[in-house]
Parts: sequence; structure tokens; C-alpha cells
Amino acid sequence: MRSIWNGAISFGLVSIPIKLVNATESHSISFRQIHLEDGGRIRYRKVCELEEKEVSGAEIGKGYEDSDGTIIPITDEDLSHLPLPTAKTIEIVAFVPADRIDPLQMDAAYYLAAGGAPAAKPYTLLREALKRSNKVAIAKFALRGRERLGMLRVVEDAIAMHGLLWPDEVRAPQGVAPDTKVTVNDKELDLADALMDTLGEIDLEDLHDEYREALEEVVAAKAAGETPPEAPEPAKGGKVLDLMAALEKSVREAKESRGEEPAEVRQLPQRKTSSRTTPKPAQGRKSTSKTTTKKTASSSSSSSSSSSAKKSTATKKTAAKKTASKKTASATAKKTTAKKSTPRKRSA
Repeated sequence: MRSIWNGAISFGLVSIPIKLVNATESHSISFRQIHLEDGGRIRYRKVCELEEKEVSGAEIGKGYEDSDGTIIPITDEDLSHLPLPTAKTIEIVAFVPADRIDPLQMDAAYYLAAGGAPAAKPYTLLREALKRSNKVAIAKFALRGRERLGMLRVVEDAIAMHGLLWPDEVRAPQGVAPDTKVTVNDKELDLADALMDTLGEIDLEDLHDEYREALEEVVAAKAAGETPPEAPEPAKGGKVLDLMAALEKSVREAKESRGEEPAEVRQLPQRKTSSRTTPKPAQGRKSTSKTTTKKTASSSSSSSSSSSAKKSTATKKTAAKKTASKKTASATAKKTTAKKSTPRKRSA
């Protein structure tokens, strides 16, 4: 791999000669601009405004435009004399835990290659120190006309450096989150967890650029004079009206795509209902069912008592009548007996 920068890592008093090489490469397909009428190539030419003629790359240098429009030439020699210790040095300033680095700050990635045999020992020392500490090194370096921030970490047996944005270059997420207040219930969280478990993990090596592959097929077909393959009809995505139904369907489809059983949704323990959220019955009003039951029981008891009382009264009256009849009959019998036993007086 071709180096893009040569310098040294400053690790305290230890200096490690290194070469900076790109750790990533782009596989995207690029297009050229053409004239639609005849297919001619459209090119951008570098023209000097004063002479109005095209110039070559060897004739082009750097210049800083002042506020009044004046151009101040800046040469490579001027840049090489910058009063910065990081002009040709990656200066390590601190060691921090990796989770202290916000991924939003991540920029381009580079490999640091040891610059010759003398650099092997200090290079290995720094690599092993980083491994044992479980930390990353924060460094400052100058590249392409500006000072940058970097993070050094171990990748297999090499030291990699990620360019970092300065903290003031990362925007705060103001106005990004929804303004509408939304409440997510436990059931919806259960389904979201089930969907996450169903999708599970994946080996990043299995992922590939399907767009680039499809684009290559189109280019190959056009080059062969064939009709490019047609894109499949996209699935019609209706408006999601029911979030729960959408989550449940997503879980089922994810499971079916993996040939597995439907995901089991774990229920979270039900929370105790707060006394504030449960309306208390108004004072003096008891449960209708209880009141009705009591009234019914009271009414039944009253009617039962009344019926018993009536029966008792009727029985007493009947007994009294019978007693009175017996007394009357007895009195009548006595009177009759008395009349029979009294002799009549005969007249002279």
C-alpha cells in the first residue's frame, strides 16, 4: 500500500518512525458527465482568469483569499515551516477508555506502518501497551494543510489511527427529536424487544453492496446491447395505523424468513395501579350491588317477619275464637240444665 504521509509517533521521549496508509477504499461506481446529444465527454478545464488560458497541474499552487479579495500565495515551503510540533509528528497527548470517544467524531481511518527495522521495537511496545491497558491513544497530527485529532487503537497486529473531528465540529441534535409527546407502553416495548431478538446478530462480513452489484448488471447489459434487468415491484407499504399490529407482523415475518417458530413475546411484570389513577367512589355512595343486596335481604327479612307475624296473629285469633265458642257453649248448657231442674208452681 502506498503511503500518503511520513513522520513519527511521539510517545513521551520515544519516537517511532511510521508511514501513514489508507485503511479503507471505495468500491462505488463513478459516472462521467456526457453530452446527451452526441455522447461526448464533458470535462472541466482549469483556466487562469488573467490570461484566459488552460493551465496544467504543475502550474497550480495554493493561495489564501483575504477579506478584500486579495490572493496571498502560500507555498509548500511555507507550510513546512509551520510552528507546530505536529507538522511531521503524531503527538500522543492522552490515553482514554474507548467508550469515551463519541462515534459521531469518527472520520477517515489509516494504518500506521513501522518505518523500517529500527521502528519495530518501539512500534511493538506501543501496540502491546495499548492492548494491555484496554485504552486508546488520543493524538494530534497535521495532514493536508490543517492540524487534526486522531485516535490510535490496535487492529490485529497493527496500529490503526482514526481521524477525529474536533468537538466543536459536531453539531448538537437540536430540533431533531419529535416535538409531539408520545407515550410507549410496555406491550409495545415487549414486541420491539421480540423483533430485536428475532433479527438477532449478523456477521458484518456477510453484508455487501447490493446497489453496486445491481448497477454492474445494468452496465454489463448495456455494454452487451441487451435490455437491462427490470427491478422487482416494490412492496406496497400502506400507512401504518396500528403500531402493535405492525410490530407483531414484523416479528412473524422475521421468524418465517429464518424458518423459525414465531417469537415469544416476554411480558413485563404488571405495575401496581397507583391510587391516584384509580378514581375513588364518592363518599356516601357505596357499591350499588352491595346496597341492592342489603335492601333485598332486608326486604326479604321484613316480608318473612311480616308473614310470620300474620300467621301467628291468625293462629291466636283462631284459638281465641275456639275458646270463646267453648265458653259460650258451656254457659248455654248450664242455663238449660238450670231451667230443667227448677219445678213449676201449680196454681190453686
